Amino acid sequence: MLAADPELSALLDWLRSDTFTPEQAGALSPVVDSLVEGGDPYLVLADFRSYVDAQAKVEKAFLDRRRWAAMAIRNVARCAKFSSDRSIGDYAKLIWKTKPHPIPR
Repeated sequence: MLAADPELSALLDWLRSDTFTPEQAGALSPVVDSLVEGGDPYLVLADFRSYVDAQAKVEKAFLDRRRWAAMAIRNVARCAKFSSDRSIGDYAKLIWKTKPHPIPR
């Protein structure tokens, strides 16, 4: 897989270098090793190319201000009602099986 995607291979080599940690060469090697030799359990490497391709589409859309604004407005308009208080209450009731406790004022 790495040989099939030169950009991904170069990125992993870059992480192994001392570019980000000049005082600690190889400090990020364990991150790369966990991906390459650790089986990539979260499919980070497997999804790399589709992620890069999706980001290119996002960038193109973002640079078209009218399109981006229209997409943002439609996204908000299509959202269901959201309330953090309701979400927290749902978690408390359904997941944690707790009851509200009034806060003294």
